[in-house]
Amino acid sequence: MVKELKKKHNLSLVGLIETKRQTVMKFDVGRIWGDSGAGWEYVGSDGASGDLLMIWDEAFFKLNNCYKGERWLCVEGAVLKNGFNCAFFLVYGAHSREEKSHVWEELSYIAGLRQVPCCFMGNFNEIVSVEERKGTVSLPLFADEFRGWIEDMHLLDLSLTDRNFTWFRGWSCSRIDRAMVSVEWIEEFPETRLRGRPRGLSDHCPIIVEDRRTRGGLRPLQSLDSWFTHEGFLRMMKEEWRSLGELEFTDKLKAVRGPLGRWHKENFGDMDKKISKFEDEIKKVDDMVSNEVYDGTLEARRKALVTCCERWYVRKEIHRKQMCRSRQVKDMDRNTRYFHHLASARRMNNQIDSLMVNGRLVRNQARIKLAIREFYKDLYHQERSPLLGIRDGLVERIDEDECATLEALPSAEEIREAVWDCESSKAPSCDGYNMNFIKRC
Repeated sequence: MVKELKKKHNLSLVGLIETKRQTVMKFDVGRIWGDSGAGWEYVGSDGASGDLLMIWDEAFFKLNNCYKGERWLCVEGAVLKNGFNCAFFLVYGAHSREEKSHVWEELSYIAGLRQVPCCFMGNFNEIVSVEERKGTVSLPLFADEFRGWIEDMHLLDLSLTDRNFTWFRGWSCSRIDRAMVSVEWIEEFPETRLRGRPRGLSDHCPIIVEDRRTRGGLRPLQSLDSWFTHEGFLRMMKEEWRSLGELEFTDKLKAVRGPLGRWHKENFGDMDKKISKFEDEIKKVDDMVSNEVYDGTLEARRKALVTCCERWYVRKEIHRKQMCRSRQVKDMDRNTRYFHHLASARRMNNQIDSLMVNGRLVRNQARIKLAIREFYKDLYHQERSPLLGIRDGLVERIDEDECATLEALPSAEEIREAVWDCESSKAPSCDGYNMNFIKRC
């Protein structure tokens, strides 16, 4: 089964728990992985805890260090494709409260010691919500502690997109197998997803962590509040708007997307790289001062660089806050990590990877969009009554005065009042210009 999964999904790393073997040899790894080069590490069982085996493609991952506990295995190294330094943890959760706390403390210590992006996966023997165990109305005693550990570690618990439970025994079923990644992991692999596969003869369903881009078509343009911190933005918008002549308002909004996209790429593309550039320049000035090279010109340059760097920090914070849509944080606090964490979680929770349509699981993004559109067309459609000529159940007859009131065009003052009453972060359509853009421009 493992060999078939590896071949079907082109897996680069596999973690196995409770292989039921006393020892694992190179021959055993070859039977699972095939003839291609494979690295592997093994933690044997002492009878009280399950054994753990991790195998990886040596063309995918280069091992630097390995750490082992009674119930966990950690391999640290680099993903060769992009040089990404990270650590993979394979975990077999304990059953008693004392043992669980001990395992979580060990994992926290090793992760803190290595200070690299981490991916934790395995059977944690714990749930974090009542929905993760069939028939449960209250959380077990350890659930709050486990959830607290996840939050303290700043981990993102990847949601399963195609099933509710991963462990089955008789009438009992729970989601105790999971994968969790750090914020830095999501920054490098923003399209990380978790899927479950059929469990076969096992009590547990295999889970697969993959990085894939599921959004179909061109990425929609969103209006960013950080644009207004650039001194040339409003001037550019005025010039582009006037150049469109007498087009309808909505047509102008569509037409200006192209110039806005190009302007954004030129002026706001890769903010992290711009910040790093300014920081490097500031370091060069500091090094010159350390070598006793100092004059008024150098000090003026350092102040200018600090001002520019601070401006880009503010722009990045505004952008992250808008992306995460956090209403708890009213003022900028330089906590970009917090904003990025919320934005990543929100993006992943809102992504529709698959949809059950007429009893069939659909993964194609174009078909998912079509199915959603047709569903709501049918939902809000009302048949016309052949006798009354009006839509049944929707309206009653109105008199002429009411009709005139409904058909009257709103005044400019009424339109402005309606727009300014809207929250600035809201947009008239799912991917359109938000109200802040409309008000400011």
